[in-house]
Amino acid sequence: MNTCLPPDPNPVKPALVLPPGACDAHCHVFGPAARFPYSPGRSYTPPDAPVEALRRLHSHIGISRAVIVHASCHGTDMRVTLDAIASSAGSNRGVACVDDSVSDRELSALHAGGIRGIRFNFVKHLGGVPDLNVFYRLLGRIKPYGWHIVLHFDAEDILVQRELLGRIDVPFIIDHMGRIKAAEGLEQAPFRQLLELYRTNPLAWVKVCGAERVSAGKRPFLDAVPFARALIAVDSTRILWGTDWPHPNITKDMPNDGGLVDLFGEICPDPQVRKRILVDNPTRMYWSD
Repeated sequence: MNTCLPPDPNPVKPALVLPPGACDAHCHVFGPAARFPYSPGRSYTPPDAPVEALRRLHSHIGISRAVIVHASCHGTDMRVTLDAIASSAGSNRGVACVDDSVSDRELSALHAGGIRGIRFNFVKHLGGVPDLNVFYRLLGRIKPYGWHIVLHFDAEDILVQRELLGRIDVPFIIDHMGRIKAAEGLEQAPFRQLLELYRTNPLAWVKVCGAERVSAGKRPFLDAVPFARALIAVDSTRILWGTDWPHPNITKDMPNDGGLVDLFGEICPDPQVRKRILVDNPTRMYWSD
């Protein structure tokens, strides 16, 4: 079992001033384990990163809303994420991890608690491809709520899972630009396929975050910028951005979250497009009701 590094404890104050209502559309809350235990079947153990620490960070870097993506280290026990949403005075929404045993009553309670989607991990170090029969059953069950799904892929999954992607009939979000490898260039097959998927499927959304996972080097991860810009150039109305705080399973170079805000300024220099990505798009996906 891996043990994760903690996030950078000294985030810089970004030079970029974010627009009012800016949303971190991909962040996590871990523990504290004494109150919200980690799953016995987890593949990694993070240091506690409670919601209070997340809110201090957001206040420091200029973010006023957040989407809490429930992390696999907490399994399907949703209490830590629901608690974060409930204590946010409406400024947080969430993405759940559920399995086939979830009841209709539980799905309804998750919706009332601010959940607006479910996440599936396909990445190898988190267990690989989920049971696809369960995957399709859950798609049918969440559709009446108007939820979406979040897909955490390795780069090659974008090629391997073409049939699955074509069958999805609810909005879906590709995490971290599909975890493509910047070192392999803009013409690599997984990225070309991601661009084609995004260009041709109106249900597809992409998060232009996780630069530290895409980059071949160290911060500020500038080699990830051309990939994010290429996606935004296709259609900026289905793009989201997030910090990925507290950055689980980072082994190369821990990002500085204030630096990630400034990196987003490099990715998206147009203030109107920045507002669309940081404010308008998450409002449409998570606060439409």
